[in-house]
Amino acid sequence: MSMLLIRGTFRAKGTRPDGDTISFTPDDVADWKLVPGPRPVVPRAFGQVSIRLEGVDALETHYGEEDSPSGVQHQPLPLAHEAADALLTALGFTDFHRDKTEKITSTIPETVPGYVLARGADVYGRCVALAGKGLPPVFNGYEIEVDERTLRETVNYQLVEAGLAYPTYYTGIPEPMRASLTAAADAARDAKEGVWARDTTTAPSGTAIAGLPSLTVDDGAVILPKLFRRLKDYFDFNPADTSLACFRAYLAGAWEDRYYLPGSSEPLSGLHHIVEVLDDVVAGGRRLRMTHGPTEVVFEER
Repeated sequence: MSMLLIRGTFRAKGTRPDGDTISFTPDDVADWKLVPGPRPVVPRAFGQVSIRLEGVDALETHYGEEDSPSGVQHQPLPLAHEAADALLTALGFTDFHRDKTEKITSTIPETVPGYVLARGADVYGRCVALAGKGLPPVFNGYEIEVDERTLRETVNYQLVEAGLAYPTYYTGIPEPMRASLTAAADAARDAKEGVWARDTTTAPSGTAIAGLPSLTVDDGAVILPKLFRRLKDYFDFNPADTSLACFRAYLAGAWEDRYYLPGSSEPLSGLHHIVEVLDDVVAGGRRLRMTHGPTEVVFEER
């Protein structure tokens, strides 16, 4: 896969990075105009852009709006912070501190040099990219073929390899890259590293869900972040109802997730096709599970 290399600096101070986003400023702001794809990258002041790490999804440290019924929410913070800290450390930050709102208040150094390998922008104007530290493998502004060695040098691969982020695939990611990330994720899962020590996304017995607290406390359920986001929005939609009785109907009617499963030539619409709500015959209530894991699902680009 050919991707555009942009050299610049990463910065975390004043931002709220989780394990799959980081702020980046190119050496030449005009480089953002070179990023391919149907959508433009939308820079902020001084050319700064939020990088959405390609192929990975880390536990949420802050999701939602302050004025939503449940406010801003997070997944179990010790694991979520472990991913965010690993991202900053891998990029070259040697010390950093965050406040209670997840904002980074200081870092050492304030910026670190690095590069991104970009293939496009998402619907929010963020650059979707692989990210690496230090000297880039080719000159700035050149396209590079991303092989196994190049991928392994990125923080994207390193987070999946450490089990600190789930692999998450879109149709723009070529099969060889997906295969490499899948192998790294499988090894981390077998070793029960990071999230895989507690993940119950596809557990046969499902995950007991008793409203948002079961997903947000430090020892709460660890599930795929995309599923967490859908649950959070579902509970916000009807805060008085903490059951899962209408969750699959909500997924079918409220979201436009389109994705492919192994061997399928046509996409499915709605996560309700791969989400089950099970009765908990022992404790009562409902349990939730996905019938396919993250490496089996390839989402259409939005």
